[in-house]
Amino acid sequence: MPRINRVIELWEQGQPVYHEGIGELSYDNGTKMSDTWADYLLTDFEHAPFDMVGLRAFMQGLADAGPTRSGHRTPTVMVTLPSNCRTREEMWANSWQVRHALSTGVHGILHTHTRQPDAVQAFVESTRYPFQNIGVGKGLLQGQRGAGGQQFPAQIWGVDPVTYTKIADPWPLNPEGEIILGLKIEDRECLANCDEIAAIPGISFGEWGPGDMGMSFGNGDAHDPPYAPEMEAARQRIKAAYDRNNIKFLCGWNDPNLTIEEATKKLIDEGTMIVGGNEQAAKFGREYSKRTMPV
Repeated sequence: MPRINRVIELWEQGQPVYHEGIGELSYDNGTKMSDTWADYLLTDFEHAPFDMVGLRAFMQGLADAGPTRSGHRTPTVMVTLPSNCRTREEMWANSWQVRHALSTGVHGILHTHTRQPDAVQAFVESTRYPFQNIGVGKGLLQGQRGAGGQQFPAQIWGVDPVTYTKIADPWPLNPEGEIILGLKIEDRECLANCDEIAAIPGISFGEWGPGDMGMSFGNGDAHDPPYAPEMEAARQRIKAAYDRNNIKFLCGWNDPNLTIEEATKKLIDEGTMIVGGNEQAAKFGREYSKRTMPV
């Protein structure tokens, strides 16, 4: 039986994954996007309205139109949040956003501006049910996700509510977990703390946020390569911190000097496990990495 979270299954096979944006948060678009070329879908609540009604309808559309050709009930779906993960106090004050997002049946959260390790610790704890013990006392405190909201995400995942609470836990911290948590280490303060941040248990993947990183270095538009030396040094330092902690690296490479295929090959050869780009990049990348799972 395949995993619920297709991205985890692909990572366990050593395969990079590819994403696209969700677009309209509606039931009809959910039925349409169930046939996506992407391995996972991402909706951006960092800069767009925090629409849980729309997201819930979208998830229902995905489930009703499934399964995917790979045999999964839905594609993996992840969200960013309106709040940041700057301090522990900010994280706890906005932990309701985590609860609401997970209760729609999404499979992961990518959190922004992760500046302090204790904020990341609070982020992980906010996604976990209190009975989950892996990692507690070893960098984490008891989980803080409450009972009562598991019925809807359970039916989206195609499991009973009790099973949902057991598997709705961060992977790879919990090998049976089906939730993936990501970080954006994306400014100079985050960069200074990147080793401590990446060492917090429960994180699956992360990026370096070149747009915000460039702004923190005083450049209004430094999102795409070629990068200034301080930007490339930041990228390499953050990736090294992720690598040391078995965290998958998310990176795009929109370089005008390279074709899409050349840029995709560069990222895969560097060990990037979430490759930014488009359907053309995904088609080439899957062939290059000898992907066998149907799209």
